[in-house]
Amino acid sequence: MIIYIKYSIIAPNAVKFGVDKFIFWRTNIMKKITVIGVGNVGATIAYTLVTSGMASELVLIDINKKKAEGEAMDILQGAAFCSPVNVYAGEYSDAKDSDIIVVTLGIARKPGQSRIDLAQFNVNIIKDVMPQIVKYAPNAIYVVVSNPVDVLTYALIKSCGLSEKQVIGSGTMLDSARLRAGIAKHVDLSPNNIHAYVFGEHGDSSMIPWSLTSIAGMEMTKYCSNVCQSHNACRKAELLGLEEYMRTSGAKIIELKGATYYAVALAVRRICECVFSDSNAILTVSTMVNGRYGINDVCLSLPSIIDAHGIAGEITPPLLPEELDQLRKSADAIKLVLSSLTF
Repeated sequence: MIIYIKYSIIAPNAVKFGVDKFIFWRTNIMKKITVIGVGNVGATIAYTLVTSGMASELVLIDINKKKAEGEAMDILQGAAFCSPVNVYAGEYSDAKDSDIIVVTLGIARKPGQSRIDLAQFNVNIIKDVMPQIVKYAPNAIYVVVSNPVDVLTYALIKSCGLSEKQVIGSGTMLDSARLRAGIAKHVDLSPNNIHAYVFGEHGDSSMIPWSLTSIAGMEMTKYCSNVCQSHNACRKAELLGLEEYMRTSGAKIIELKGATYYAVALAVRRICECVFSDSNAILTVSTMVNGRYGINDVCLSLPSIIDAHGIAGEITPPLLPEELDQLRKSADAIKLVLSSLTF
């Protein structure tokens, strides 16, 4: 049975366009997402969320108000081709009652610059802006995308008094997708048939637990030995090549076009889908880690169960001794940065 709900939305900037009220029919429950920061990444996320049809209200907030208004207007004018959605630029107070807050604040990584170089500058922005947002949306799920994402996820939890379950960093979702894309190309299969993960930092110290990688339902080693046309011709060099592809993709894209934003926008869309659908999906996202693999008080990416309340649970698969050592080194690398910052 479909229940039709009729409701109206008053758009803050509607009077400027000669419209004072939007009234339309919807078959889904009202969902509100606020995107904080509408540079390349934030604007692409906003566009991707609108085309997905998962929200009835989308608020764009940026220190550059004209940029936010322009992005909102541009996206809204394409809404006729999507599910009905109200898109507008707003103030901090317009984040009130948001179900999800997507955080893309801060300066972007420049060519040749590491994510960690951004740390203190973007931490200061988080400390300044986010308490003002949390005041209006204390119960929202916060999805942190800004880099260095592990550091900023930690900063948001520590500086705003949010529950650790409410805060999800996009983490190595993108790294894992890049790895899957590389393996898929290598074996000439769809990435949908590849299960591969990147753990740890979204950055230079990340690690690949190859022992958990599977292709077409088989352990990667068994697939390579029994199915792959190369008949186990691959050696360590091929694995290193796939790892190099994963590690250098972001920098290569930045070198070629100046920024990365499409793939991360799709990753954020997936996180939001999992929250709104209460899906209990497993994603490699950055969360506060306390006790897993002997790691404590740091945010990094490990498999987490995502539902309507944010982080619903944890998956801690067994790792080989050398993999565990790599993961702990990644945690130590993030902790070293954290120890040098002021929260």
